[in-house]
Amino acid sequence: MIEIKNLSKYYGRLGAVVGLNLRIAQGEIFGFIGPNGAGKTTTMRVLATLLTPNSGSAFIDGLDVTKQGREVRRRIGYMPDVMGVYDDLKVFEYLEFFAAAYKIPLRQRQPIIDGVLELTDLTGKRAALVDSLSRGMQQRLQLARVLVHDPKVLILDEPASGLDPRARIEIRELLKELRRMGKTIMISSHILSELAELCDHFGIIERGRLVFDGTFEEIRRRMGLQNKVRVRVADRPEEAAAALAALPQVAEARVVQDTILVTLADGTTDGLIAETLVRAGFKLLALQPEEVKLDDAFMALTEGKVQ
Repeated sequence: MIEIKNLSKYYGRLGAVVGLNLRIAQGEIFGFIGPNGAGKTTTMRVLATLLTPNSGSAFIDGLDVTKQGREVRRRIGYMPDVMGVYDDLKVFEYLEFFAAAYKIPLRQRQPIIDGVLELTDLTGKRAALVDSLSRGMQQRLQLARVLVHDPKVLILDEPASGLDPRARIEIRELLKELRRMGKTIMISSHILSELAELCDHFGIIERGRLVFDGTFEEIRRRMGLQNKVRVRVADRPEEAAAALAALPQVAEARVVQDTILVTLADGTTDGLIAETLVRAGFKLLALQPEEVKLDDAFMALTEGKVQ
């Protein structure tokens, strides 16, 4: 649905995006991660047809964003991290303005606006002034605005920025609903813990270059945690570790305090550990795959440098 090939954008000698290659499949939620100044917003603005790259190409639904901008804009909904200057409008007027901009026939606008207000839980605010809304409601209004023309692709730049915990949860649940509706979503955020449970696929960008592209499971493998398991037994942990280490499917088993850290060979499931220990007469208290947080992966995969 989204394909980027060797994309570069320079400001003078500064490479905001350099040789970027990326593919986002239809129906995915893609998390775009990077420090401030890494190139996330520049990439999204190119996809939204607001910037022209110096080299390379980008396609949305098979359309070239630099050569077929009008057609691309009909297929995307772009939500920048800043609301805009429509404070004196009421909510329904704000949405009517954009429905007119997308040339939606007049007789169709009212049911469409009613639908997006219901979807974003803003029906009760339709007559409220935009600048009277809370930050969370304004973000939901922005989502309603980008949905007016029913785009296939949503490009959302920091949609949870500045929101309180309840508003972030509401936005997250709304994005899940949009995925169920078949939308392809590209989202940038600094709240990495929320992206971990929301996104199917991640890209980590630093200094304009992609340093990781893949799923959360691929992040685990990259960090060497794909087959590591923590095990606790009721007693004799050293003997239990030795029993596990003797298995050809176990690369390592060692005791750290009262926990056995087990590294399994590729393709081996942790069911083997439980089966082996129970047969050997050990009482198994806990068996837990080694966890990795997206925050930890981000710190490990980036250097913390900006342009």
